[in-house]
Amino acid sequence: MNARIETLPSAQYLADTHEVSNLSSELWDYNMYTGDAALRESVQREGGAWADSELADFGKLTGSADYLELGHLANKFQPEFDTHDRFGNRIDLVKFHPAYHQLMKTSIEHGLHASPWTAPGPGAHVARAARTYLHTQVEAGHGCPITMTFAALPSLRLQPDLARIWEPKITGRVYDPRNVPMEQKEGITIGMAMTEKQGGSDVRTNSTRAHPVGVGGPGQAYELVGHKYFVSAPMCDAFLVLAQAPGGLSCFLLPRWRPDGTKNPMQVLRLKKKMGNASNASSETELRGALAWMVGEEGRGVRTIIEMVSMTRFDCMIGSSAGMRMAATQALHHCAHRSAFGKVLNQQPLMQNVLADLALESEAATTLTMRMARAMDHRADEHEDLLVRLVTAVGKYWICKRTPNHAYEAMECIGGSGVMEDSMMPRLFRESPVNAIWEGSGNVQCLDVLRALSKTPAVVDAFFAEVGQARGSHAALDRHVADLAKDFKDLQDFEYRARDIVDRMALAMQAALLVRHAPSLVSDGFCRSRLEQLGHHNYGSLPRGVDVAAIIARATPSAD
Repeated sequence: MNARIETLPSAQYLADTHEVSNLSSELWDYNMYTGDAALRESVQREGGAWADSELADFGKLTGSADYLELGHLANKFQPEFDTHDRFGNRIDLVKFHPAYHQLMKTSIEHGLHASPWTAPGPGAHVARAARTYLHTQVEAGHGCPITMTFAALPSLRLQPDLARIWEPKITGRVYDPRNVPMEQKEGITIGMAMTEKQGGSDVRTNSTRAHPVGVGGPGQAYELVGHKYFVSAPMCDAFLVLAQAPGGLSCFLLPRWRPDGTKNPMQVLRLKKKMGNASNASSETELRGALAWMVGEEGRGVRTIIEMVSMTRFDCMIGSSAGMRMAATQALHHCAHRSAFGKVLNQQPLMQNVLADLALESEAATTLTMRMARAMDHRADEHEDLLVRLVTAVGKYWICKRTPNHAYEAMECIGGSGVMEDSMMPRLFRESPVNAIWEGSGNVQCLDVLRALSKTPAVVDAFFAEVGQARGSHAALDRHVADLAKDFKDLQDFEYRARDIVDRMALAMQAALLVRHAPSLVSDGFCRSRLEQLGHHNYGSLPRGVDVAAIIARATPSAD
Protein backbone atom coordinates (compact mmCIF):
# COMPACT_ATOMS: atom_id res chain seq x y z
CA MET A 1 0.00 0.00 0.00
CA ASN A 2 2.78 2.43 0.92
CA ALA A 3 4.64 1.69 -2.29
CA ARG A 4 1.56 2.48 -4.37
CA ILE A 5 1.13 5.89 -2.71
CA GLU A 6 4.71 6.78 -3.45
CA THR A 7 4.11 6.28 -7.20
CA LEU A 8 1.28 8.89 -7.39
CA PRO A 9 2.02 12.39 -8.77
CA SER A 10 2.73 15.21 -6.36
CA ALA A 11 -0.43 16.92 -5.01
CA GLN A 12 0.57 20.20 -6.65
CA TYR A 13 -0.32 18.71 -10.05
CA LEU A 14 -3.79 17.46 -9.10
CA ALA A 15 -7.06 19.28 -9.88
CA ASP A 16 -5.72 22.82 -9.49
CA THR A 17 -6.12 23.92 -13.13
CA HIS A 18 -6.82 27.60 -12.54
CA GLU A 19 -7.80 30.20 -10.00
CA VAL A 20 -10.72 32.64 -10.29
CA SER A 21 -9.29 36.12 -10.62
CA ASN A 22 -10.00 39.42 -12.35
CA LEU A 23 -13.74 38.83 -12.40
CA SER A 24 -16.60 40.96 -11.19
CA SER A 25 -19.15 39.84 -8.60
CA GLU A 26 -22.89 39.99 -8.12
CA LEU A 27 -24.09 43.42 -7.12
CA TRP A 28 -26.31 42.93 -4.12
CA ASP A 29 -26.73 44.06 -0.55
CA TYR A 30 -26.59 47.69 -1.62
CA ASN A 31 -29.09 50.50 -1.19
CA MET A 32 -30.76 51.22 -4.54
CA TYR A 33 -32.10 54.56 -3.33
CA THR A 34 -29.26 56.18 -1.39
CA GLY A 35 -26.81 55.00 -4.05
CA ASP A 36 -28.75 56.66 -6.88
CA ALA A 37 -27.92 60.37 -6.78
CA ALA A 38 -30.15 61.25 -9.74
CA LEU A 39 -33.20 59.61 -8.18
CA ARG A 40 -32.66 60.94 -4.68
CA GLU A 41 -32.10 64.50 -5.87
CA SER A 42 -35.20 64.28 -8.06
CA VAL A 43 -37.37 63.03 -5.20
CA GLN A 44 -36.26 65.83 -2.90
CA ARG A 45 -36.60 68.50 -5.60
CA GLU A 46 -40.01 67.45 -6.91
CA GLY A 47 -41.80 67.38 -3.57
CA GLY A 48 -41.10 63.95 -2.11
CA ALA A 49 -38.47 64.85 0.50
CA TRP A 50 -40.88 63.79 3.25
CA ALA A 51 -40.54 60.18 1.99
CA ASP A 52 -36.73 60.15 1.93
CA SER A 53 -36.30 57.94 4.99
CA GLU A 54 -39.00 55.50 3.85
CA LEU A 55 -37.45 55.29 0.42
CA ALA A 56 -34.02 54.61 1.91
CA ASP A 57 -35.50 51.67 3.82
CA PHE A 58 -37.23 50.46 0.66
CA GLY A 59 -34.01 50.84 -1.35
CA LYS A 60 -32.19 48.68 1.18
CA LEU A 61 -34.85 45.99 0.79
CA THR A 62 -34.84 46.02 -3.02
CA GLY A 63 -31.04 45.93 -3.15
CA SER A 64 -30.67 42.96 -0.82
CA ALA A 65 -29.42 39.66 -2.18
CA ASP A 66 -32.44 37.64 -1.08
CA TYR A 67 -34.88 40.12 -2.58
CA LEU A 68 -33.07 40.42 -5.91
CA GLU A 69 -33.23 36.64 -6.14
CA LEU A 70 -37.04 36.87 -6.20
CA GLY A 71 -36.85 38.56 -9.59
CA HIS A 72 -34.79 35.72 -10.99
CA LEU A 73 -37.11 33.05 -9.60
CA ALA A 74 -40.30 34.76 -10.78
CA ASN A 75 -38.99 34.67 -14.34
CA LYS A 76 -37.36 31.25 -14.24
CA PHE A 77 -40.57 29.59 -13.04
CA GLN A 78 -43.13 31.14 -15.34
CA PRO A 79 -46.92 31.19 -14.84
CA GLU A 80 -48.93 28.10 -15.71
CA PHE A 81 -52.57 28.00 -16.71
CA ASP A 82 -55.39 25.56 -15.97
CA THR A 83 -58.74 25.96 -17.70
CA HIS A 84 -60.53 23.43 -15.47
CA ASP A 85 -60.00 21.70 -12.18
CA ARG A 86 -59.69 17.91 -12.00
CA PHE A 87 -63.45 17.57 -11.55
CA GLY A 88 -64.22 19.42 -14.80
CA ASN A 89 -65.18 22.79 -13.32
CA ARG A 90 -64.13 25.85 -15.31
CA ILE A 91 -61.66 27.80 -13.15
CA ASP A 92 -59.41 29.87 -15.52
CA LEU A 93 -56.64 29.70 -12.94
CA VAL A 94 -53.13 31.05 -13.45
CA LYS A 95 -50.54 29.62 -11.06
CA PHE A 96 -47.41 31.53 -10.10
CA HIS A 97 -44.18 30.82 -8.27
CA PRO A 98 -44.10 32.03 -4.64
CA ALA A 99 -41.49 34.63 -5.64
CA TYR A 100 -44.06 36.36 -7.85
CA HIS A 101 -46.57 36.43 -5.03
CA GLN A 102 -43.98 37.95 -2.68
CA LEU A 103 -43.26 40.72 -5.20
CA MET A 104 -46.98 41.44 -5.53
CA LYS A 105 -47.41 41.42 -1.76
CA THR A 106 -44.59 43.92 -1.28
CA SER A 107 -45.96 46.23 -3.98
CA ILE A 108 -49.44 46.31 -2.50
CA GLU A 109 -48.36 46.58 1.12
CA HIS A 110 -46.19 49.57 0.19
CA GLY A 111 -48.99 51.24 -1.76
CA LEU A 112 -47.54 51.05 -5.26
CA HIS A 113 -51.07 50.26 -6.45
CA ALA A 114 -52.95 53.12 -4.79
CA SER A 115 -51.03 55.44 -2.44
CA PRO A 116 -51.63 58.70 -4.39
CA TRP A 117 -55.37 58.02 -4.24
CA THR A 118 -55.53 57.11 -0.55
CA ALA A 119 -53.08 59.80 0.63
CA PRO A 120 -53.09 62.56 -2.01
CA GLY A 121 -50.97 65.64 -1.52
CA PRO A 122 -47.63 67.17 -2.44
CA GLY A 123 -45.18 64.49 -3.46
CA ALA A 124 -47.65 61.60 -3.38
CA HIS A 125 -47.07 60.64 -7.02
CA VAL A 126 -43.36 61.41 -6.67
CA ALA A 127 -42.92 59.01 -3.75
CA ARG A 128 -45.00 56.33 -5.42
CA ALA A 129 -43.03 56.71 -8.68
CA ALA A 130 -39.74 56.35 -6.78
CA ARG A 131 -40.91 53.16 -5.07
CA THR A 132 -42.11 51.76 -8.38
CA TYR A 133 -38.78 52.69 -9.98
CA LEU A 134 -36.88 50.82 -7.26
CA HIS A 135 -39.13 47.76 -7.25
CA THR A 136 -39.13 47.47 -11.05
CA GLN A 137 -35.35 47.11 -10.98
CA VAL A 138 -35.88 43.87 -9.08
CA GLU A 139 -38.53 42.54 -11.47
CA ALA A 140 -40.67 44.27 -14.07
CA GLY A 141 -43.36 41.77 -15.04
CA HIS A 142 -45.36 41.80 -11.81
CA GLY A 143 -45.71 45.55 -12.24
CA CYS A 144 -48.36 45.08 -14.92
CA PRO A 145 -51.28 44.26 -12.58
CA ILE A 146 -49.96 46.81 -10.06
CA THR A 147 -49.97 49.52 -12.71
CA MET A 148 -53.44 48.65 -14.00
CA THR A 149 -54.87 48.62 -10.49
CA PHE A 150 -53.29 52.02 -9.84
CA ALA A 151 -54.50 53.44 -13.13
CA ALA A 152 -58.07 52.12 -12.99
CA LEU A 153 -59.36 54.30 -10.17
CA PRO A 154 -59.60 57.67 -12.00
CA SER A 155 -61.76 56.01 -14.66
CA LEU A 156 -63.87 54.10 -12.16
CA ARG A 157 -64.55 57.27 -10.18
CA LEU A 158 -66.45 58.57 -13.19
CA GLN A 159 -69.15 56.11 -12.08
CA PRO A 160 -69.54 56.97 -8.36
CA ASP A 161 -72.07 54.24 -7.57
CA LEU A 162 -69.63 51.57 -8.73
CA ALA A 163 -66.63 53.32 -7.17
CA ARG A 164 -68.30 53.25 -3.74
CA ILE A 165 -68.45 49.46 -3.93
CA TRP A 166 -65.08 48.72 -5.49
CA GLU A 167 -62.72 51.48 -4.37
CA PRO A 168 -62.20 50.34 -0.75
CA LYS A 169 -60.98 46.96 -1.95
CA ILE A 170 -58.95 48.36 -4.84
CA THR A 171 -57.06 50.63 -2.46
CA GLY A 172 -56.74 48.08 0.35
CA ARG A 173 -53.16 47.12 1.18
CA VAL A 174 -53.88 43.42 1.27
CA TYR A 175 -52.68 41.04 -1.43
CA ASP A 176 -55.06 38.13 -1.86
CA PRO A 177 -54.31 35.97 -4.94
CA ARG A 178 -57.15 33.50 -4.38
CA ASN A 179 -59.50 32.84 -7.28
CA VAL A 180 -62.64 33.72 -5.32
CA PRO A 181 -65.34 36.44 -5.55
CA MET A 182 -64.26 39.92 -4.53
CA GLU A 183 -66.78 39.90 -1.67
CA GLN A 184 -64.51 37.38 0.08
CA LYS A 185 -61.42 39.61 -0.18
CA GLU A 186 -60.07 42.69 1.58
CA GLY A 187 -57.87 43.68 -1.34
CA ILE A 188 -58.22 43.19 -5.10
CA THR A 189 -56.45 43.96 -8.37
CA ILE A 190 -57.84 45.42 -11.59
CA GLY A 191 -56.85 44.68 -15.18
CA MET A 192 -58.02 45.97 -18.51
CA ALA A 193 -59.09 44.37 -21.78
CA MET A 194 -59.20 46.57 -24.86
CA THR A 195 -57.17 45.02 -27.67
CA GLU A 196 -58.85 42.83 -30.30
CA LYS A 197 -57.40 40.95 -33.26
CA GLN A 198 -58.75 43.18 -35.99
CA GLY A 199 -57.89 46.53 -34.46
CA GLY A 200 -54.94 46.55 -32.09
CA SER A 201 -54.45 50.17 -31.07
CA ASP A 202 -57.49 51.19 -33.13
CA VAL A 203 -59.97 50.28 -30.40
CA ARG A 204 -62.88 51.96 -32.19
CA THR A 205 -62.95 48.92 -34.47
CA ASN A 206 -63.70 46.64 -31.52
CA SER A 207 -66.37 44.09 -32.29
CA THR A 208 -67.22 42.88 -28.76
CA ARG A 209 -70.92 43.58 -28.12
CA ALA A 210 -72.55 44.73 -24.89
CA HIS A 211 -76.21 43.79 -24.46
CA PRO A 212 -78.18 45.54 -21.67
CA VAL A 213 -79.66 43.19 -19.09
CA GLY A 214 -82.34 45.76 -18.18
CA VAL A 215 -82.79 49.45 -18.96
CA GLY A 216 -79.11 50.01 -19.72
CA GLY A 217 -77.07 53.15 -19.26
CA PRO A 218 -74.29 54.28 -16.89
CA GLY A 219 -73.89 52.00 -13.89
CA GLN A 220 -76.27 49.40 -15.33
CA ALA A 221 -75.64 45.72 -16.04
CA TYR A 222 -74.79 44.33 -19.49
CA GLU A 223 -73.68 41.01 -20.87
CA LEU A 224 -70.62 41.11 -23.12
CA VAL A 225 -70.04 38.78 -26.06
CA GLY A 226 -66.81 38.82 -28.04
CA HIS A 227 -63.07 38.33 -27.75
CA LYS A 228 -60.05 40.14 -26.40
CA TYR A 229 -56.76 39.31 -28.03
CA PHE A 230 -54.37 40.67 -25.42
CA VAL A 231 -55.44 40.66 -21.79
CA SER A 232 -52.55 41.07 -19.38
CA ALA A 233 -52.88 39.76 -15.87
CA PRO A 234 -56.00 37.59 -16.35
CA MET A 235 -55.85 36.66 -12.64
CA CYS A 236 -57.02 40.17 -11.68
CA ASP A 237 -60.33 40.36 -9.85
CA ALA A 238 -62.02 42.65 -12.38
CA PHE A 239 -61.27 44.37 -15.68
CA LEU A 240 -62.09 47.61 -17.42
CA VAL A 241 -63.29 46.50 -20.85
CA LEU A 242 -64.29 48.33 -24.03
CA ALA A 243 -67.30 46.99 -25.94
CA GLN A 244 -69.88 48.22 -28.43
CA ALA A 245 -73.13 49.12 -26.64
CA PRO A 246 -76.23 50.19 -28.60
CA GLY A 247 -75.03 53.79 -28.24
CA GLY A 248 -71.45 53.13 -29.32
CA LEU A 249 -68.12 52.09 -27.84
CA SER A 250 -68.42 52.14 -24.06
CA CYS A 251 -66.42 51.22 -20.97
CA PHE A 252 -67.44 48.43 -18.60
CA LEU A 253 -66.28 46.94 -15.31
CA LEU A 254 -66.23 43.16 -15.64
CA PRO A 255 -65.53 40.98 -12.55
CA ARG A 256 -64.18 37.43 -12.65
CA TRP A 257 -67.10 36.26 -10.52
CA ARG A 258 -70.80 37.13 -10.67
CA PRO A 259 -72.54 38.45 -7.55
CA ASP A 260 -74.30 35.10 -7.12
CA GLY A 261 -70.91 33.38 -6.67
CA THR A 262 -70.76 31.71 -10.09
CA LYS A 263 -67.84 32.02 -12.47
CA ASN A 264 -68.28 34.91 -14.90
CA PRO A 265 -67.77 33.56 -18.44
CA MET A 266 -64.67 35.56 -19.30
CA GLN A 267 -62.82 32.49 -20.44
CA VAL A 268 -59.07 32.41 -20.96
CA LEU A 269 -58.12 30.54 -24.12
CA ARG A 270 -54.38 30.46 -23.60
CA LEU A 271 -51.44 32.37 -22.18
CA LYS A 272 -49.33 34.33 -24.62
CA LYS A 273 -45.83 33.12 -25.43
CA LYS A 274 -43.80 36.31 -25.06
CA MET A 275 -40.12 36.99 -25.61
CA GLY A 276 -40.00 39.07 -22.42
CA ASN A 277 -42.17 40.02 -19.47
CA ALA A 278 -42.12 36.33 -18.66
CA SER A 279 -43.28 36.49 -15.05
CA ASN A 280 -46.49 38.26 -16.07
CA ALA A 281 -49.34 36.24 -17.53
CA SER A 282 -50.88 37.68 -20.70
CA SER A 283 -53.77 35.96 -22.38
CA GLU A 284 -56.39 35.66 -25.08
CA THR A 285 -59.96 35.54 -23.81
CA GLU A 286 -63.51 34.95 -24.97
CA LEU A 287 -66.44 36.80 -23.39
CA ARG A 288 -69.43 34.45 -23.50
CA GLY A 289 -72.15 36.60 -22.03
CA ALA A 290 -69.90 37.96 -19.28
CA LEU A 291 -71.70 40.23 -16.81
CA ALA A 292 -70.35 43.78 -16.59
CA TRP A 293 -71.46 47.26 -15.55
CA MET A 294 -71.17 50.37 -17.68
CA VAL A 295 -68.68 52.97 -16.46
CA GLY A 296 -69.27 56.53 -17.64
CA GLU A 297 -71.43 57.66 -20.53
CA GLU A 298 -72.61 55.29 -23.21
CA GLY A 299 -70.65 55.77 -26.41
CA ARG A 300 -67.83 57.58 -24.58
CA GLY A 301 -65.72 54.57 -23.74
CA VAL A 302 -62.44 55.96 -25.03
CA ARG A 303 -62.91 59.18 -23.12
CA THR A 304 -63.76 57.22 -19.96
CA ILE A 305 -60.73 54.98 -20.12
CA ILE A 306 -58.27 57.64 -21.32
CA GLU A 307 -57.26 58.61 -17.77
CA MET A 308 -56.37 54.99 -17.09
CA VAL A 309 -54.30 54.87 -20.26
CA SER A 310 -52.53 58.09 -19.30
CA MET A 311 -51.52 56.58 -15.98
CA THR A 312 -50.35 53.30 -17.48
CA ARG A 313 -48.26 55.21 -20.00
CA PHE A 314 -46.65 57.15 -17.19
CA ASP A 315 -45.77 53.86 -15.53
CA CYS A 316 -44.16 52.79 -18.81
CA MET A 317 -41.88 55.80 -18.38
CA ILE A 318 -41.08 54.72 -14.83
CA GLY A 319 -40.47 51.12 -15.89
CA SER A 320 -38.15 51.97 -18.76
CA SER A 321 -36.24 54.50 -16.65
CA ALA A 322 -35.82 51.79 -14.02
CA GLY A 323 -34.59 49.36 -16.67
CA MET A 324 -32.02 51.89 -17.83
CA ARG A 325 -30.84 52.45 -14.28
CA MET A 326 -30.41 48.75 -13.57
CA ALA A 327 -28.64 48.15 -16.89
CA ALA A 328 -26.28 51.06 -16.27
CA THR A 329 -25.78 49.88 -12.69
CA GLN A 330 -24.78 46.39 -13.82
CA ALA A 331 -22.32 47.76 -16.41
CA LEU A 332 -20.82 50.31 -14.03
CA HIS A 333 -20.35 47.73 -11.28
CA HIS A 334 -18.74 45.22 -13.62
CA CYS A 335 -16.36 47.74 -15.14
CA ALA A 336 -15.29 48.95 -11.70
CA HIS A 337 -13.95 45.46 -10.93
CA ARG A 338 -12.80 43.97 -14.22
CA SER A 339 -9.38 44.75 -15.70
CA ALA A 340 -8.13 44.36 -19.25
CA PHE A 341 -4.79 45.18 -20.81
CA GLY A 342 -3.39 46.15 -17.43
CA LYS A 343 -6.05 48.65 -16.35
CA VAL A 344 -9.48 48.59 -14.71
CA LEU A 345 -12.14 48.97 -17.41
CA ASN A 346 -13.75 52.10 -16.00
CA GLN A 347 -10.38 53.85 -16.16
CA GLN A 348 -9.88 53.22 -19.87
CA PRO A 349 -10.86 56.20 -22.07
CA LEU A 350 -13.00 54.38 -24.62
CA MET A 351 -14.94 52.44 -21.98
CA GLN A 352 -15.29 55.62 -19.93
CA ASN A 353 -16.94 57.25 -22.91
CA VAL A 354 -19.49 54.42 -23.17
CA LEU A 355 -20.21 54.19 -19.44
CA ALA A 356 -20.63 57.93 -19.04
CA ASP A 357 -22.95 58.03 -22.04
CA LEU A 358 -25.11 55.27 -20.55
CA ALA A 359 -25.18 57.13 -17.24
CA LEU A 360 -26.26 60.38 -18.94
CA GLU A 361 -29.11 58.61 -20.72
CA SER A 362 -30.27 57.02 -17.50
CA GLU A 363 -30.17 60.23 -15.48
CA ALA A 364 -32.04 62.16 -18.17
CA ALA A 365 -34.79 59.53 -18.22
CA THR A 366 -35.10 59.51 -14.43
CA THR A 367 -35.16 63.30 -14.22
CA LEU A 368 -37.93 63.67 -16.80
CA THR A 369 -39.98 60.88 -15.25
CA MET A 370 -39.84 62.40 -11.78
CA ARG A 371 -40.71 65.83 -13.15
CA MET A 372 -43.86 64.33 -14.63
CA ALA A 373 -44.66 62.72 -11.28
CA ARG A 374 -44.62 66.19 -9.78
CA ALA A 375 -46.93 67.43 -12.54
CA MET A 376 -49.41 64.69 -11.64
CA ASP A 377 -49.32 65.84 -8.03
CA HIS A 378 -50.35 69.35 -9.08
CA ARG A 379 -52.90 68.89 -11.86
CA ALA A 380 -55.09 71.58 -10.33
CA ASP A 381 -52.46 73.97 -11.67
CA GLU A 382 -53.18 74.61 -15.36
CA HIS A 383 -49.52 74.56 -16.40
CA GLU A 384 -48.92 71.20 -14.71
CA ASP A 385 -52.09 69.70 -16.17
CA LEU A 386 -51.09 70.78 -19.67
CA LEU A 387 -47.67 69.18 -19.19
CA VAL A 388 -49.32 65.89 -18.21
CA ARG A 389 -51.49 65.98 -21.33
CA LEU A 390 -48.57 66.54 -23.68
CA VAL A 391 -45.34 65.36 -22.09
CA THR A 392 -46.65 62.00 -20.90
CA ALA A 393 -46.88 60.98 -24.56
CA VAL A 394 -43.54 62.61 -25.40
CA GLY A 395 -41.77 60.93 -22.49
CA LYS A 396 -43.39 57.54 -23.00
CA TYR A 397 -42.36 57.59 -26.66
CA TRP A 398 -38.78 58.71 -26.11
CA ILE A 399 -37.68 56.96 -22.93
CA CYS A 400 -39.23 53.61 -23.83
CA LYS A 401 -37.78 53.72 -27.33
CA ARG A 402 -34.28 54.51 -26.04
CA THR A 403 -34.24 51.59 -23.62
CA PRO A 404 -33.50 48.56 -25.88
CA ASN A 405 -30.23 49.87 -27.29
CA HIS A 406 -29.27 51.10 -23.83
CA ALA A 407 -29.76 47.59 -22.44
CA TYR A 408 -27.77 46.05 -25.26
CA GLU A 409 -24.87 48.47 -24.84
CA ALA A 410 -24.74 47.78 -21.11
CA MET A 411 -24.65 44.06 -21.88
CA GLU A 412 -21.75 44.59 -24.24
CA CYS A 413 -19.83 46.41 -21.50
CA ILE A 414 -20.11 43.27 -19.37
CA GLY A 415 -19.20 40.91 -22.19
CA GLY A 416 -19.71 37.15 -22.18
CA SER A 417 -20.83 36.82 -18.58
CA GLY A 418 -23.60 39.34 -19.30
CA VAL A 419 -25.14 37.03 -21.88
CA MET A 420 -25.48 34.15 -19.42
CA GLU A 421 -29.05 33.37 -18.35
CA ASP A 422 -28.08 33.44 -14.68
CA SER A 423 -27.15 37.09 -15.20
CA MET A 424 -29.77 39.81 -14.93
CA MET A 425 -28.85 41.25 -18.33
CA PRO A 426 -30.73 38.80 -20.63
CA ARG A 427 -33.90 39.51 -18.65
CA LEU A 428 -33.36 43.27 -18.87
CA PHE A 429 -32.71 42.99 -22.59
CA ARG A 430 -35.84 40.92 -23.28
CA GLU A 431 -37.88 43.31 -21.17
CA SER A 432 -36.47 46.43 -22.83
CA PRO A 433 -38.84 46.67 -25.87
CA VAL A 434 -42.02 45.89 -23.94
CA ASN A 435 -42.94 49.36 -22.71
CA ALA A 436 -42.35 50.89 -26.14
CA ILE A 437 -44.97 48.55 -27.63
CA TRP A 438 -47.52 48.26 -24.82
CA GLU A 439 -49.97 51.05 -24.05
CA GLY A 440 -49.51 52.55 -27.49
CA SER A 441 -46.48 52.13 -29.75
CA GLY A 442 -44.19 54.94 -30.84
CA ASN A 443 -46.42 56.01 -33.71
CA VAL A 444 -49.47 56.06 -31.44
CA GLN A 445 -47.65 58.30 -28.97
CA CYS A 446 -46.66 60.70 -31.74
CA LEU A 447 -50.26 60.81 -32.98
CA ASP A 448 -51.37 61.53 -29.42
CA VAL A 449 -48.97 64.47 -29.35
CA LEU A 450 -50.57 65.72 -32.57
CA ARG A 451 -54.03 65.21 -31.07
CA ALA A 452 -53.08 67.18 -27.97
CA LEU A 453 -51.72 70.02 -30.09
CA SER A 454 -54.91 70.23 -32.15
CA LYS A 455 -57.41 69.80 -29.31
CA THR A 456 -55.62 71.85 -26.66
CA PRO A 457 -53.26 74.33 -28.34
CA ALA A 458 -52.28 75.71 -24.94
CA VAL A 459 -50.07 72.66 -24.41
CA VAL A 460 -47.56 74.24 -26.81
CA ASP A 461 -47.24 77.34 -24.66
CA ALA A 462 -46.89 75.18 -21.55
CA PHE A 463 -44.14 73.14 -23.17
CA PHE A 464 -42.10 76.15 -24.26
CA ALA A 465 -42.68 77.87 -20.93
CA GLU A 466 -41.25 74.83 -19.18
CA VAL A 467 -38.14 74.49 -21.32
CA GLY A 468 -37.85 78.28 -21.34
CA GLN A 469 -36.99 78.24 -17.65
CA ALA A 470 -33.52 77.09 -18.70
CA ARG A 471 -33.07 79.85 -21.28
CA GLY A 472 -29.59 81.36 -21.29
CA SER A 473 -28.01 78.52 -19.33
CA HIS A 474 -26.56 76.59 -22.28
CA ALA A 475 -26.07 77.88 -25.81
CA ALA A 476 -26.73 74.50 -27.45
CA LEU A 477 -30.08 74.21 -25.67
CA ASP A 478 -31.08 77.75 -26.65
CA ARG A 479 -30.38 77.00 -30.32
CA HIS A 480 -32.22 73.67 -30.12
CA VAL A 481 -35.34 75.23 -28.60
CA ALA A 482 -35.30 78.11 -31.10
CA ASP A 483 -35.16 75.71 -34.05
CA LEU A 484 -37.94 73.63 -32.54
CA ALA A 485 -40.13 76.70 -32.09
CA LYS A 486 -39.75 77.48 -35.78
CA ASP A 487 -41.09 74.05 -36.71
CA PHE A 488 -44.15 74.58 -34.53
CA LYS A 489 -45.20 77.52 -36.68
CA ASP A 490 -46.15 75.15 -39.49
CA LEU A 491 -47.77 71.86 -38.48
CA GLN A 492 -49.42 71.04 -41.81
CA ASP A 493 -47.40 67.87 -42.35
CA PHE A 494 -46.81 67.17 -38.67
CA GLU A 495 -47.84 63.53 -38.91
CA TYR A 496 -45.14 62.83 -41.47
CA ARG A 497 -42.50 64.67 -39.40
CA ALA A 498 -43.87 63.65 -36.00
CA ARG A 499 -41.07 61.35 -34.88
CA ASP A 500 -38.41 63.95 -35.62
CA ILE A 501 -40.32 66.67 -33.79
CA VAL A 502 -41.19 64.52 -30.78
CA ASP A 503 -37.56 63.33 -30.57
CA ARG A 504 -36.47 66.94 -30.34
CA MET A 505 -39.21 67.82 -27.86
CA ALA A 506 -38.04 65.05 -25.56
CA LEU A 507 -34.42 66.12 -25.82
CA ALA A 508 -35.37 69.74 -25.15
CA MET A 509 -37.30 68.79 -22.03
CA GLN A 510 -34.57 66.49 -20.70
CA ALA A 511 -31.80 68.99 -21.43
CA ALA A 512 -33.72 71.86 -19.83
CA LEU A 513 -34.31 69.87 -16.66
CA LEU A 514 -30.69 68.77 -16.44
CA VAL A 515 -29.40 72.29 -17.06
CA ARG A 516 -31.58 73.59 -14.26
CA HIS A 517 -31.03 70.85 -11.72
CA ALA A 518 -28.15 68.46 -12.43
CA PRO A 519 -24.44 69.12 -11.87
CA SER A 520 -22.96 71.07 -14.77
CA LEU A 521 -20.75 68.15 -15.76
CA VAL A 522 -23.93 66.12 -16.41
CA SER A 523 -25.95 68.80 -18.18
CA ASP A 524 -23.02 69.95 -20.31
CA GLY A 525 -22.22 66.39 -21.36
CA PHE A 526 -25.87 65.78 -22.24
CA CYS A 527 -26.34 69.01 -24.21
CA ARG A 528 -23.11 68.73 -26.12
CA SER A 529 -23.66 65.09 -27.09
CA ARG A 530 -27.41 65.21 -27.79
CA LEU A 531 -27.95 68.76 -29.07
CA GLU A 532 -24.67 69.86 -30.68
CA GLN A 533 -23.68 66.68 -32.49
CA LEU A 534 -25.52 66.07 -35.74
CA GLY A 535 -26.89 62.73 -36.84
CA HIS A 536 -27.40 59.51 -34.91
CA HIS A 537 -24.62 58.03 -32.82
CA ASN A 538 -24.09 54.86 -30.85
CA TYR A 539 -23.41 55.16 -27.13
CA GLY A 540 -19.79 56.05 -26.50
CA SER A 541 -19.62 59.03 -28.86
CA LEU A 542 -19.35 61.80 -26.28
CA PRO A 543 -17.31 64.76 -27.52
CA ARG A 544 -13.99 65.88 -26.12
CA GLY A 545 -13.96 67.70 -22.82
CA VAL A 546 -16.79 65.82 -21.08
CA ASP A 547 -15.83 64.90 -17.52
CA VAL A 548 -16.51 61.22 -17.99
CA ALA A 549 -14.72 60.10 -14.83
CA ALA A 550 -16.89 62.33 -12.64
CA ILE A 551 -20.08 61.20 -14.40
CA ILE A 552 -19.11 57.57 -13.84
CA ALA A 553 -18.33 58.21 -10.18
CA ARG A 554 -21.71 59.89 -9.70
CA ALA A 555 -23.62 56.97 -11.25
CA THR A 556 -21.70 53.97 -9.89
CA PRO A 557 -23.47 52.20 -7.01
CA SER A 558 -21.59 51.05 -3.97
CA ALA A 559 -22.41 48.11 -1.69
CA ASP A 560 -23.50 49.02 1.84
